[in-house]
Amino acid sequence: MPPSLEDPIRATQEPHLKAVEEKLDNWTILPSPPKTQDGPLNYPKSNLKLEDHCIDDVRKLRVAVIGAGLSGVTAGILLPAKVPSIDLSIFEKNQDVSGTWLENVYPGVRCDIPAHVYQSTFSPNTQWSEQFAQGPEIRDYWQAQARKHDVYRYIKLGSYVEDAEWEEKESSWVVKVRDLQTDKTSIEKFDFVILAIGRFNRWKLPDYPGINDFKGLLRHTSNWDTTFEPAGKTVAVIGNGASGIQVTPALQKTAKHVGHYARNPTWIATSWAGDERVDGPQPYPEEQRESFKDPETYLKFRKELEVKYWRRFKAMLRGSEENAGMREQFIEIMKKRTEKDPSLLSSLIPDFAPHCRRLTPGPGYLEAIIQDNVEFIQTKIKRFTETGIETVDGSQREYDAIFCATGANIDLAPPFSVKSRGIDLKDAWRPGGVFGFPYTYLGLATPGFPNLLILAGAHATGPSGTVPHSVETQLAYHAKLLRKVSSQGIKTIVPSKKAADDFIEYSDAFFPKTVLTDNCSSWNNGGRPGARIHGLWPGSAAHITIVRRDPRWEDWEYEYVTDSGNRFAYFGNGYTKRETEPGADLTTYLKLPSEINVKDLHESWWDLP
Repeated sequence: MPPSLEDPIRATQEPHLKAVEEKLDNWTILPSPPKTQDGPLNYPKSNLKLEDHCIDDVRKLRVAVIGAGLSGVTAGILLPAKVPSIDLSIFEKNQDVSGTWLENVYPGVRCDIPAHVYQSTFSPNTQWSEQFAQGPEIRDYWQAQARKHDVYRYIKLGSYVEDAEWEEKESSWVVKVRDLQTDKTSIEKFDFVILAIGRFNRWKLPDYPGINDFKGLLRHTSNWDTTFEPAGKTVAVIGNGASGIQVTPALQKTAKHVGHYARNPTWIATSWAGDERVDGPQPYPEEQRESFKDPETYLKFRKELEVKYWRRFKAMLRGSEENAGMREQFIEIMKKRTEKDPSLLSSLIPDFAPHCRRLTPGPGYLEAIIQDNVEFIQTKIKRFTETGIETVDGSQREYDAIFCATGANIDLAPPFSVKSRGIDLKDAWRPGGVFGFPYTYLGLATPGFPNLLILAGAHATGPSGTVPHSVETQLAYHAKLLRKVSSQGIKTIVPSKKAADDFIEYSDAFFPKTVLTDNCSSWNNGGRPGARIHGLWPGSAAHITIVRRDPRWEDWEYEYVTDSGNRFAYFGNGYTKRETEPGADLTTYLKLPSEINVKDLHESWWDLP
């Protein structure tokens, strides 16, 4: 630019340039940002190597359930729904499911409580044909549940478990199974074993001298010969438990003569909870069954029926008005039913309170034993002969057939070996064994036997409520335990001896308050008056339900999968699986206010971000 022009422009801009230069002199020049560090600065060092998995990655558990009766079928429904990644096998010795209702086919077999009470809480049959359903209808119901809920895919039928042993090094149960069709045995390994073998899973003939000498038909009622025709025959029935009380009147109607051997007196109840039993079918009217197709009507009916079975507990207590009233009521009814032979009454009334032995409504039983073709015999049996039975008074009676209604293994010990750390429950729980009775923690497990769970066995049910509900709540407990093991890196879990001992001590303090400790022989005490009560829970059905609701984790001892021994190693990489899935809903807790019950808020185990 020519000088003549530059100077005037510079002259006009110079004041502004000078101001800018002064500002630049006052600025502080910031340094460049530091380079990113390779690791934390002087942070405490951990010896734990993080596992590269999300916290909610659960490991698969191999679980064996032994038995597919009511409990095993229910396990096949609930456990797969409640335990993610479970690998379930159910072993059943019979060729189909439903347990006692499959095996017991003797004349007169039926449920002695209403069928609407003896079914699952979540899958009811509204169309029971009779109030007290016969055995085949109950069998069909439980088999239908197994089909409905696809339980058969887990079941191995005709599979008899011969032995289960805990392998310490591998932390697994080694189960020996015999295929009853091929007679071949196989070995399978599981992380957990659940005993669902039932309370009366092993019938046995009595050990009377000469029993093998009898030449006629000899059967246990749980091993009935369906080809036997009693018409015109002279038969004997030994025992007055539930099956003896049911089969005797059924045989009396057709047999030429029945000799009924009943050494011990027993209470013949009218009902369990006011639902009167009569001799013969008690069908529901078609109109009532039709009304049950309405869900609201059926729910109202079922609640009114079932609640009566939850209100029975007071009658178990020694000296209660309820028990005393029951005694008076039963005496009056027994007197009325035996009025044809009044002399019989004194030998029928027990000297123990009602409920010391399991009550059995026996419609038609007392009426049957006073008939002309029935001989009621209370003299002790001395021996069997080739043609019949001889009693200790020297009397000999001849029979074409003898049926033993003598019960099953009321000691509740498993019928096969269950071994761990030098102890076999098959022997340890029997009289004279290491424990001498079923030694359990809350009826759920036993010390020294890791990863072994018990279902519907000793201490399993309250003396009120219903059996299906009790089984379901016990399975809910087991599901919580299995979820904890599979999701928290636990290898073994076993109740502590101190916890089990405290439970037994509580039971020993509680049961003397009840009539269960009267001088009677029952399956509650293993057939030994004065022995520890192990057949029932020390409290009501509502009481045991609360105990099972939230596991006392402090009562259990743990070993962990990780070699580090760190109980929190299962935390993994700090993520949940849903966080790693684009589009997954992480806010499932946000719902319409009308859908939220704050009692359950944030407590559903499956509802997590």
